Amino acid sequence: MPLELSDEHRMIRKTVRDFCETEIEPIAQEIEDEHRFPAEIFDQLADLDMMGVPITEEYGGLGGDTLMYALVAEELGRVSGAIGLSYVAHTSLASKPIELFGSEAQKERWLRPLAEGEYLGGWALTEPSSGSDASDMDTTAERDGDEWVLNGTKQFITNASEAGSILVKAVTDPEAGYDGISTFIVDPDEDDGFEVTTIWDKMGLNASPTCEISLENVRLSEDRLLGAAGDGWDQTKKTLDGGRISIAALSTGLAQGAYEHAKQYSTEREQFGQPICEFDAIRDTIVDMHRKTERARLLTRDAARKYDRGDPVTRESALAKLDASEAAREVAEDAVQVLGGYGYTTDFAPQRFYRDAKLMEIGEGTSEIQHLVIGRELGL
Repeated sequence: MPLELSDEHRMIRKTVRDFCETEIEPIAQEIEDEHRFPAEIFDQLADLDMMGVPITEEYGGLGGDTLMYALVAEELGRVSGAIGLSYVAHTSLASKPIELFGSEAQKERWLRPLAEGEYLGGWALTEPSSGSDASDMDTTAERDGDEWVLNGTKQFITNASEAGSILVKAVTDPEAGYDGISTFIVDPDEDDGFEVTTIWDKMGLNASPTCEISLENVRLSEDRLLGAAGDGWDQTKKTLDGGRISIAALSTGLAQGAYEHAKQYSTEREQFGQPICEFDAIRDTIVDMHRKTERARLLTRDAARKYDRGDPVTRESALAKLDASEAAREVAEDAVQVLGGYGYTTDFAPQRFYRDAKLMEIGEGTSEIQHLVIGRELGL
C-alpha cells in the first residue's frame, strides 16, 4: 500500500500543526519548567475533535484511521513531548481498549467521554517490582459476592492524577499465569480506596504527570470488568501493538522538532565568515538527522497502514518503536551538539527534546524488549 497521505490526512495534519505552533510551542518550555499539566490545551484539542481520532464516530470519536492518529501524535511531539505523551496514553492505552474489548454499555458510559475529550484516561499496568516483566504483578482482584475487590500498587502511570477513568490490570486467578490477569475500569473520583500517592519529578516530560497509584479495597461492580475474566493479558498484547505505533509516531515528532531547530540554527549561525551549515561536519550531521527522522517516519506509517488493514503488526510496531525511539534520542543529541553551548540552555528547545526523547526508549517496552519481540517474530 502506498505511503502517500490522502487530502483528509493532510488537512488534519495542517490543522494540528497550526494549533501546535500557535498554542503549544509558545508555552512548551514554560509548562515543563513549572511541571504544570496544561489542561487548557487538552480542552482545545477536544474542541478540535482530536481527543478520539481513531475512535468510531458512534461513540464520540473522529472516526479516523491509525495513520491519521499517528500524524496527530507526531505533530504534538514536534513541539511538546509531554503533551504528546499524555495524548497518546489517553488515546491508545485508555480509550482504544474500551472500543476493542468493551460492551456496548461500557462504550457508552466510559468510551464516549474519553473520545469527546470530557476528561483524560489512564492505563495502569506497571508495578514497582515488575519492570520489563509486566505480567509479574502483585495487584489482585478478588470476588466478593457480585463485586470485585482490588488491592495493589501501580507505578509510572501517565495521566493518573488527571484521569476520569483508568484501566487497571489485576490478577484474578493466581494459579492461571497469563490467563489469570484481567482488566478493570476504575473511576478515580468516585471509587473509594483509589489514591494517587506520588507524582514523579522526571528528567523530562514533566508537563505530563507520571504517577504511583494505590488501590486499597477498591470495590467494583461486575460491569467494571473489561471483557471476560482472564482476558487481560491478551488485551494487553493487542493494546501494545497499537501503543508502540503511538510511541513511534511521538518519537518521530520529537526527532522532527529537534532536526528543524538544528537546521534553522545552522543556516543562521556564522563562524569564520560563513553559516556553519556550510562546514562539512555540520552539514553531514544535519543530513544524518534528516535521514534518521525520515526512516522512523516510514517505519511508523508502514506499521499504521498495516494495523488499519487488520494485518498482524507485532513485528512492525516493535520495529517502528525501536527505530523511532532511538532516532529521537540520537537526533536530539545531535541538535544539542549543533547548537553548542546554546543547545545546553533552556532558551533553546533541543535540550528539552533530548530529555524527552530518552523515555521513548523505555516506555511501552524498552529497546531491549523490542529486540526480544522482533527476534521472536523472526523465529529466533
